[in-house]
Parts: sequence; C-alpha cells; structure tokens
Amino acid sequence: MTDQEFEDSLQALRPRLHRYCARITGSVLDGEDAVQDTLVKALRAHREGTEVDNLEVWLLRIAHNTCIDHLRRGRRQVVVPLTDDIEDRPMPEADVLAVGFRTFLQLPELQRCAVILKDVLGHSVEEVAEIADCTPAAAKSALQRGRKMLKYLAEMPGDVRLPLLSEADLRKMRAYVQLFQRGDFDAIRALLADDVKLDLVNRLKLEGREKIGVYFTRYAAESKWRFSNGVVDGHPVMLVFDSTEPSHPSHFVVIDWRGGEIAAIRDFLFAPYATETTHWGQTA
Repeated sequence: MTDQEFEDSLQALRPRLHRYCARITGSVLDGEDAVQDTLVKALRAHREGTEVDNLEVWLLRIAHNTCIDHLRRGRRQVVVPLTDDIEDRPMPEADVLAVGFRTFLQLPELQRCAVILKDVLGHSVEEVAEIADCTPAAAKSALQRGRKMLKYLAEMPGDVRLPLLSEADLRKMRAYVQLFQRGDFDAIRALLADDVKLDLVNRLKLEGREKIGVYFTRYAAESKWRFSNGVVDGHPVMLVFDSTEPSHPSHFVVIDWRGGEIAAIRDFLFAPYATETTHWGQTA
C-alpha cells in the first residue's frame, strides 16, 4: 500500500476513530486530539514498514492506548455498586449514543472500551480483547458489566457540563460571535495575536497573523452561515448553522485567548463527525 493509499484509508476511518476517542476521553475536543495523535503514530509506523492485517482494529488499539494515556494524567473514575445480575443483552446503539460523554467517562476504562467497540462500532468480543490487550473472557465480562453500569448511570440526573471559562472569557466569546454576526472581519483580524494558530481540523494548520487573515475571507463570502453562542464540552464556542438546516449546528469554532488577543482558533468546518457526536447547547 502506497503512502497516499494508506492516508486515504486513515481518512475514511477518521469518523469512527472519533466516535471511539470522544467517548473514551469524555470529550469531543480531547477525542479529536487523540485522533490526531493516533493518525500521526499510524503514519510513522507505516513509513517504518509496519504491516497490519486489520487496519481498523490496529488503529483502534493505537487510539485506545493514546486515550488511556490521556486519562491517566489525573482523571478519576466513579465506582457504582452492581449486583450479580449482569445484563447480557446489548444496549441499542441509539441509547448508547444518547448518553452524555461525562456519563461515559464514569465507567472504568475496560468497560467503557468494551461497550463502545461492541455496541457502537460493532466489533466482536475477540476484537475488543485485541484492541484493549486483554483476554476475550475479560472483554466479555467488562462488556456485560459496562452495559449494566451505563444503564444505571444514564438514569441518574446531572449529566451536564458547566462552562469552564471565566465570565471575562465568556464576554470575549460573545463579542467574537457578535463580530461574526455583523460580518466585521477586519475587527476580528485586529484581535489576532502575531503568533496566532489556526487548526482547520481535518484540513490544514496555519500560524501567524498574516497567513490566518485569509481564513476569514471564506466566511465573508458565504451567506448561508448563521452564528450563535454555544457550549461544547463545557467550553464556550461559536456554533455555526447552515441556513438550509437551522435546527442543528453544521460545525463549531473554539477560540483560545491570551489576554485581549486571539491566540488560537480551532474550526471544525471540515470535521462534521465531531458535530454529529457532540452534546451541544446554545447560550445567550
């Protein structure tokens, strides 16, 4: 397989990787970080001559280890008491997908892995074991217990993420959205730090005020977009709606501030899979 063919195969699997990583990490944004790290590791291994029989299983194993490394940097888990009456039937995919990421994060690592791989992505217990580096018996047990715990947790209230930024940063985000709504892109360019970074997720990365200024030209030329304040993963964001589908955001944009300047822009325009799996909300 050539490098280009391999990269094309990776891109085809990117939405499925994100579905897994977002739920393992408990965050759409952290999940995308894990996906990017996974693809970098996979490309490096391919160029070093690594050969694999099942590309998706191999990628998911890399993604799994990447996510676990992230989670072990200080995250804690909630232990829920279980009875011996373990549920063997799979949860319907719609029920699994409806569970908030914060709730998923409360499952122990192996249980979370098993439920997502089996009930969301459709892998066999044997493949779950290979990806999670455990025995099939351990994978089956984790799957059964994870299903039961997830049902228990899903019935509990409070699966809501509060904004993580200060009121001052919330005001900055509202001002940014207002400038977009008015189409005042010159005013936005004036807010850019000299070393501002742009991550147009799944497409390109740019750095520097002069290079990134062109990014706003696309929005200035397109009349179908509508902009609103929102929250994703507890972070204030700009939600972007397509006028042909006003009930659900087409994508969202995350802004990082440094003082009164924009230090980084993370735009998910070319990563619609992130919006499809996001628990989002609009704010005033």
